[in-house]
Amino acid sequence: MNRIKQLYQNIRNIQVPFQENEKSIQDLKILTAKMLIGNLKNAKTLHEAEFKVFSQWGDDGIIQYLLQKVPVQNKVFVEFGVENYTEANTRFLLINNNWKGLVMDGSEEHINYIQNDPIYWRYGLKAKSAFITAENINGLITGEGIAGNIGILSIDIDGNDYWVWKSMNAVDADIVIAEYNSLWGSERPVTIPYDPSFERTKAHYSNLYYGTSLTSLCDIANEKGYCFIGCNSSGNNAYFVKKEKMTNLKPLSASEGFVEANFKESRDHSGALTFLSGPKRLEALKGKEVFNTRTNLKEPI
Repeated sequence: MNRIKQLYQNIRNIQVPFQENEKSIQDLKILTAKMLIGNLKNAKTLHEAEFKVFSQWGDDGIIQYLLQKVPVQNKVFVEFGVENYTEANTRFLLINNNWKGLVMDGSEEHINYIQNDPIYWRYGLKAKSAFITAENINGLITGEGIAGNIGILSIDIDGNDYWVWKSMNAVDADIVIAEYNSLWGSERPVTIPYDPSFERTKAHYSNLYYGTSLTSLCDIANEKGYCFIGCNSSGNNAYFVKKEKMTNLKPLSASEGFVEANFKESRDHSGALTFLSGPKRLEALKGKEVFNTRTNLKEPI
């Protein structure tokens, strides 16, 4: 498996000299990923299964690994917060596994881009422009003819992720991928206070004030009948599987599966990266509040 991973890494590192070669490079990456999929049965953890074709991090591999472990009846996905969908959790799933699904983003420009991408006519893909809130999420999904059991739900809106998932009842996914903010740590059950108009870049200049803690996600997952099975190694996506489909997987507590993110995305007042890490990231948010999802009270960061 290590030899195949090295081959995949070599192809990933190929630089595209001309635009006309981009499709060929993409096809090579997909071919190499197909070789990796056959060896995923040997992976013992989500991190061992990771590889990237279109996902921002190693989530393409994790998803393919879980599809070998979790019986999925309806090969349908819903993913929101996809930008222009060139880098997303379900794009490889769409192309490689021929699933169908719905993607949504708040930018009409991004959705227009997707609808003009050849994948839009080649596959069973729907794309919708919408600013997602806890109040409108169910109607947005059912309005596209999707309801009930689906295979995968992927949530990444850099803000009200906890509140949106909490309010969702239109679909019941076998596998849920939800973004968490590792800045909130492995123990605190907190999220940003709900604001239907929340925008991360406007909420605080640092770009660090957003999202939910892993513990709060695990709490709501348990309420909805899911088990937490781990995070990607980049420390931003958490994975949950329906309890009745956990035969081949081990449930974890939030503290057992927590991964702290190493990426440095903090910004100054002008929007320039400051590369803060460790405790300095929380210091930048001094004076802001978070919402404790167990006590239902706001508390200082």
